[in-house]
Amino acid sequence: MTRLFAILAALLLASCAREVPPGVTELTYATPYPPSHPFSRADQRWMDFVAQESGGRLVIKPQWSGKLLSADMSMTELRHGVADIGLITPIYVRGGTHLIRVQSGFYSGADSVESQLAVFACLQERVPQISTELAGLEVLAVQGGLLPGILTRNRRVQSLDDLRGLRIRAPTELLPVLASLGADPVNMPMGEVYSALAKGVIDGVVAPPDTFRALHFAEVARYFYELRVPRGAYPARAMGSRRWNTLEPWQRELLTRSRAVWEAALADEIRQSEAAGREVGKGRITITPASAEDQARFDAIYLRDGEANARSLERFGIDGLSVFRLARASIPARDQVSCGGIS
Repeated sequence: MTRLFAILAALLLASCAREVPPGVTELTYATPYPPSHPFSRADQRWMDFVAQESGGRLVIKPQWSGKLLSADMSMTELRHGVADIGLITPIYVRGGTHLIRVQSGFYSGADSVESQLAVFACLQERVPQISTELAGLEVLAVQGGLLPGILTRNRRVQSLDDLRGLRIRAPTELLPVLASLGADPVNMPMGEVYSALAKGVIDGVVAPPDTFRALHFAEVARYFYELRVPRGAYPARAMGSRRWNTLEPWQRELLTRSRAVWEAALADEIRQSEAAGREVGKGRITITPASAEDQARFDAIYLRDGEANARSLERFGIDGLSVFRLARASIPARDQVSCGGIS
């Protein structure tokens, strides 16, 4: 009920906003992140591109720090017009995005952001279920990311065996992987992790080095086990289809063309944030590389559980196994992607 009142209040304020000049279309963009976050810096670069390319006739008005959209209902809220454009996280939605959530665990070997995006493009082109799960939305950007490691509060991890008994925050696709290694994995919004680490509610988190600075984890953790934890791509910025259909053709063309700009900006800001995070971590976080044997063991468990998760989609009437095989066939070698010849 509180969330409903907040949304209604935001809509009321929007209705009282300043008048938009004639000939200008203004679209709202909502994100849970503050303007200083790397994602938001990429968002701003995209907004500047749209404004410049349109000659100021199409402008984006940002709503930072979760003012409009909620973390777990953003897709539904966009479909209903709470904001025009927004950051979405279908990999954390509880229902309705079963395949998109599970497919993020099929990416072993796609180390770079560009490779991750290419694999998702392969899947989206060939798997109609992905479009079904995105019904009512127009995707404006797909997002990949840095390969995470395991950041721990006060216990140094030097091998996979050291994970036993640790309570670790992890994304959905990694919960069974960590459990099979003897850890106690939990899922929670990333925004709650800092507090949970500080209070000792969790012992660690699966996270990339950029979080040392971007989420201030260097203040509450001491050790980083540099295991290459695979991660996938997913649709991350979208617009409600109903609002999309009210735009003029040239506006839709511009937003379609801007997708490459937004995705490149996200990749660039993510990489810059890694360097900044590592710099902040110097002298504060002890980094331990994973051995080749541990990395191979982890990769094998990751793929085994990814295949099991794919099979589990049968209960929803989704042929997840064929999607798993498609993803694996699209990565013929480490960080190389090829969709050719895949049936």
